[in-house]
Amino acid sequence: MDGALPAGISAFVRGNIGKRSHFRVTAAARLAASEQQACSSLATLNRPANPAFIDASSLRLDQALQLLQQAGVALPDVDSHSALWIQGVIDALCDLSSKDALTGLANRRSFEMTLEREIDRVARSGEPALLLTLDIDHFKAVNDTHGHNAGDLVIQAVARAVAQVVRPMDTVARVGGEEFAIILPNCATAFALVVAERVREQVAEQRIEIAPGQLLRVTVSVGGAFAPQWVRSSAVLWMERADRQLYRAKTEGRDRVCMEPQVDSMVSAEEKGLLFAMTQLETE
Repeated sequence: MDGALPAGISAFVRGNIGKRSHFRVTAAARLAASEQQACSSLATLNRPANPAFIDASSLRLDQALQLLQQAGVALPDVDSHSALWIQGVIDALCDLSSKDALTGLANRRSFEMTLEREIDRVARSGEPALLLTLDIDHFKAVNDTHGHNAGDLVIQAVARAVAQVVRPMDTVARVGGEEFAIILPNCATAFALVVAERVREQVAEQRIEIAPGQLLRVTVSVGGAFAPQWVRSSAVLWMERADRQLYRAKTEGRDRVCMEPQVDSMVSAEEKGLLFAMTQLETE
């Protein structure tokens, strides 16, 4: 297939594709302008470093299709090079660049973008949001004893287990080798420990087949912290607070949940109104 986009489709992409988000606008513009150069590999799309978009300065259509084929992505069954078809290419590339290749969960880049949006929402609305960070216990021993293929199977099994016990609105991400994180919007404080324990128990109950007839049981340690309500904070600080609780769970014996103590800080209606007014001024 010719690597260049037909002129009509290029114009359509530049004018219409990706209006749902700046992410898709950027991806579309790069795909439309990319007839002569190429993205080197699928790893480029999953690289966690900035910029937060598909980080090829240009991307030929034939090589974009090759990346999608390697990832097993099926495109819409419509006429090739039609507006709907090229929209499918853009959407598939954007989705691919936001997912962890091993587990299919959100990758770290996608997670960090969601975390920023969520902490901003909590500051504006005062609604609760919980962040859980979890780490597979003694994972190095799994790799050293059974090999890296077994380690990958364990990571995939833990990812499936965690995804089974959260809501569709929650974000589950793989943020490091054996490290995961969960963003839970509108999670009441009364349910925080319940949810975290459910995640821990779901993982511990699994028996993971790492070879024919060979089953392995693993556990996770979990740390949790709520985003500060009605307060301007940062995603980095929120993550650090949850990680401190994860470290505490590790040092206290692993296979347990540690939650940051909740501070009951009442905010008056007048203070909320003032904060809302300040927010409005910032956006004008």
